[in-house]
Amino acid sequence: MTKGSDLLVAALENEGVERIYGIPGEENLDVVESLRNSKIELVLTRHEQAAGFMAATHGRLTGQPGVCLSTLGPGALNFSTAAAYAHLGAMPMLILTGQKPIHSARQAQFQIVDIVGAMRPLTKMTRQIVAASTIPTMVRDAFRIAVEERPGPVHLELPEDIAAEEADAPLVPPHPIDRPYPNPAALERVAKMILGAKTPLIMIGAGGSRPHLVEPLSDFVRRLKIPFFNTQMGKGAVTGGSNLYLGTAALSERDYIHDAIDRADLIIAIGHDTVEKPPFLMGRALGGRKVIHVGYVSAKVEEVYHPDAELIGDIGASVSALADRLGGRIAEQAAMLELRQEILAKINDRCEEARFPVTPQRLVHDIRAVVPEDGIVCLDNGMYKIWFARNYRTRVANTLLLDNALATMGAGLPSAITAKLLNPGRKVLAVCGDGGFMMNSQELETAMRLKLDLVVLIIVDSAYGMIRWKQAVDRFADYGMTFGNPDFVKYAESYGAKGHAVAATEEIIPTLKAAFDAGGVHLVAVPIDYSENMRVLIEELGNRKVEVE
Repeated sequence: MTKGSDLLVAALENEGVERIYGIPGEENLDVVESLRNSKIELVLTRHEQAAGFMAATHGRLTGQPGVCLSTLGPGALNFSTAAAYAHLGAMPMLILTGQKPIHSARQAQFQIVDIVGAMRPLTKMTRQIVAASTIPTMVRDAFRIAVEERPGPVHLELPEDIAAEEADAPLVPPHPIDRPYPNPAALERVAKMILGAKTPLIMIGAGGSRPHLVEPLSDFVRRLKIPFFNTQMGKGAVTGGSNLYLGTAALSERDYIHDAIDRADLIIAIGHDTVEKPPFLMGRALGGRKVIHVGYVSAKVEEVYHPDAELIGDIGASVSALADRLGGRIAEQAAMLELRQEILAKINDRCEEARFPVTPQRLVHDIRAVVPEDGIVCLDNGMYKIWFARNYRTRVANTLLLDNALATMGAGLPSAITAKLLNPGRKVLAVCGDGGFMMNSQELETAMRLKLDLVVLIIVDSAYGMIRWKQAVDRFADYGMTFGNPDFVKYAESYGAKGHAVAATEEIIPTLKAAFDAGGVHLVAVPIDYSENMRVLIEELGNRKVEVE
């Protein structure tokens, strides 16, 4: 006979789990003891929300569920934002929460909240474990559900008495699952549409950025030689340098990338997930252009996205089969490639401007100059995300992590911690606004305790900048968006980290280089001039003509 908590930990080891993020409570003490005697590392965090972001990022980068742990009630509820982050962002994740004993009620209703009910709209599956003997099968099923397309979070609640209960239950070994192959008739139909197009264009969305799709998608682009762009969360799905990349659709219309979209007579949308802000608007704005949806499941029809044809099945198999049929048969699009140079030149305009506080374009330029091609940049959420989406070039897959689904603040630093734990030999940079950073800044202590080499860049404007910008665009009074900040250098030092305050634009590159070279945890505060938001995103792009056929 084996204790329930030992069964749980053995089942997690059976799934290949090496690390659990979280904060235990009284109801998890059996689980903590079982973890102490296992090969699994418990990464103690300073807030459950941060632990959830870490687990979700683990799923995003590996394709296998990250695992997070909390107690009941308040601790479990702190996972709600991270669960939504993983749910909308399609990141596989297992949430483990404790609960009071279910066979007795010696503490009545103290701290008891219906966490299974609370997690239902935020997860793919949520269950309470009511017998220790069911633990191995429930864990196996949870991992299966978490990784199946569309991936996402699952939740298991383990009551205290079930964790202590003795049972005899064998583990369920995982096995490979063959993903569905696209229908041959659909392949022929789609291939014919692509061959018949004069100016086809590839768009890679969030569903195309899964780790296992890097090679087939990269091969597809190289063999077909069709120009491509991506959504924000599809950014970096194709590895290697290419003269075919046109840019990222950081906005829904009027940006320079939309010149290419307007010229296309066919858009091959690979893995587009309508949870993202629309990269383009269908309907009149798209004119007579056709859209092919290539996805694991059929497209969700929205007002702004309703494709004309669909190729359903494993995306890797679909694009490989299309490449076999079409490789070498697509004419080079000289005009579109000329337009590429114009688009990239416009995007990079003023990227070396020296004024201080620094402009967003210059900040992105300097970070790209410092971070190596395989370095990972983890963005929190703020106005700067649009500038990184437009301006930051990636040549290695999954090296710019941003969230264009839930778009929550507070995820940047926790995500960077996980990225570094998974990739100890690569440089990792967290980029946070001063608002988002302070939402989970306590995780600096976690990074210090783990002895990580990590650089955190804080963009300082003393405001909730994106909403303040939107407030100005909509002609509301400037009200309710500004705040004060701590001395970030002293704040970093209070945790034992190194703090740096950039006082001139020309200091950004040497400060970041020195921080990476020195090792340890570094906080770099950089003031920003967000007047470019209005000049570029409103005045410059707003005056551009939207082509309608």
